[in-house]
Amino acid sequence: MEKQRIGRDRRSYDMDGETLRLSERVPQAPAPTALISGSPDVELVALYRDHRLHLVRLAVLLVGDQETAEDIVQDVFARLHGKWRPGVTTLAYVRTCVLNAARSVLRRRAVALRRAERVTDLVDSAETAALIGESRREVLVALGRLPRRQREALVLRYYLDLPESEIAEIMRVRRSTVRSTTARALARLLRELGDEQDESGENA
Repeated sequence: MEKQRIGRDRRSYDMDGETLRLSERVPQAPAPTALISGSPDVELVALYRDHRLHLVRLAVLLVGDQETAEDIVQDVFARLHGKWRPGVTTLAYVRTCVLNAARSVLRRRAVALRRAERVTDLVDSAETAALIGESRREVLVALGRLPRRQREALVLRYYLDLPESEIAEIMRVRRSTVRSTTARALARLLRELGDEQDESGENA
C-alpha cells in the first residue's frame, strides 16, 4: 500500500495520491450586522473580511458542517464588537474564540446524541464540498473520530499550517504537548483512513 502523507501546503493535502483541497470557491458572507454602519471597530471589520474564510474552514474541520461553522464565526465576531482592543486582540485570540465556540457546539451535540467526540453528521452541500473537497469527505469523518484535543491539534497544525508556538497559545498548552498530541493524532488519523479503505475494498 502506498504510504499516506499529509503535505504542508496550506491548501492541499496528499493522501494516497489523492489531494484534499481547501478551495477558495466559498460564498462570501457579509460582516455581522453589528459590525456595519458606523462601527468604531474598523480593525475588527477588516479582520473579519480578510480572515473569515480561514476561520470558517477551521470551524468546519472541527464541527463537521458548513452552516454551523458559519454561525460560529458570525457569533464570535458579534461578541467581539465593542470589545476590540487594537494591538491586544489578535488573530490568534479570535482563533481561540472560534475553537472554544466549536467545543461548546460539540458538547451540546454530545449531550443530545450521547456520542461525544464523534462528528460524523456531515452536510452534503456545495459549500461544504468546496471547503473540504468532494473526493475526501472520509477525511472529515475520520477527523470526527479522533478525541477532541487530537482533532484540534491536527487541524491547527496540518490544515491551517500554524507553528507549534501559536497552536500552544490557542490551545493553552505547552509546545511539547502540541508536538506529542499532533503525532498521536496523525498516527490515529492514518489508521482510521486505512481501516476505511480496507472496509471499502471488502465491500467492493
